[in-house]
Amino acid sequence: MNFLFSFTISRRILKQQPPAKKDRKDTVNTMEEKTEMTEKTEMNNTNEASARPRRKTMMFDLDGTMYRGTQPIEAGIRAIEFCRAHEIPYLFLTNNSMRTPQENADHMNRMGYTDIRAEDFVNSAMAAARYVKHLNQGNRAWMIGQDGMKQALLDEGFEITDDHPDFVFIGLDKTADYAKYSKALALLLDGAKLVGTNMDRILAKPGGFEVGNGSVVAMFEYATGQKSPQIAKPYAPILETALAYAGISKEDAVLIGDNLETDIALGYNNGVRTLFVESGVHHREDIERLEVIPDETVASLDEADFLRLSAIDQTIV
Repeated sequence: MNFLFSFTISRRILKQQPPAKKDRKDTVNTMEEKTEMTEKTEMNNTNEASARPRRKTMMFDLDGTMYRGTQPIEAGIRAIEFCRAHEIPYLFLTNNSMRTPQENADHMNRMGYTDIRAEDFVNSAMAAARYVKHLNQGNRAWMIGQDGMKQALLDEGFEITDDHPDFVFIGLDKTADYAKYSKALALLLDGAKLVGTNMDRILAKPGGFEVGNGSVVAMFEYATGQKSPQIAKPYAPILETALAYAGISKEDAVLIGDNLETDIALGYNNGVRTLFVESGVHHREDIERLEVIPDETVASLDEADFLRLSAIDQTIV
């Protein structure tokens, strides 16, 4: 929302005596003092600028916000182009663990986005591997998942094995079958700990929805009696991973997504500003039902004011 301030200034015109003349020495001293003050001010401004980024980082969801399956959301393309043109930092924060960051970049570039890079992504597999690694409870892991899950585990130093693993990671795998699920169950019943990358119940796709990874994790929780740690959106570990990756504090981030239960709840639960877009799973009539309140709601990313959203100091809007 833009605010317009009107100021009425009344001035009285007073007759003034001419100022007393200063000698040259006084003038030189005054100029030196002003120069010194200016240099100190500029140094202070530089220190403040180096301590905090110029603009907040936009953290965009993927499925339902940037695209639906292989179908781009055109407003998402325009949003990224706008951010890039105005030097607004951004990254993609996704609960989808299937693709590696490079595969995600290739996927988006093929569908019409431009210059998307692997380093622009943080996913739930990265957050899960980081979270478990910090527990220091073993580094042997088996997994249900695809290349994104495998790369995240290897990057954190896990050995991927089905020989008495310490953990079984469950990530989204659209090729998994009954035999693979049964093998994971056997390893879990034999003592491995269950780690689900994310708890999304459903995923948006062109023309409808499909089963999300959270539904698969819930199946293993029911079968084993174990509870997976809560890692991905809407829980704090994935936010901590993204903030560390970007090198910023939560005050300098804005979470943007279509899912009230994950994207928006992450910000709502952790004190991060949120922008809810009605392009995917939920719509504004779901806000009251779910009791998750976004800071702002738009029907399309074309309606978002990214200059204002990203402004840390209002003078740069």
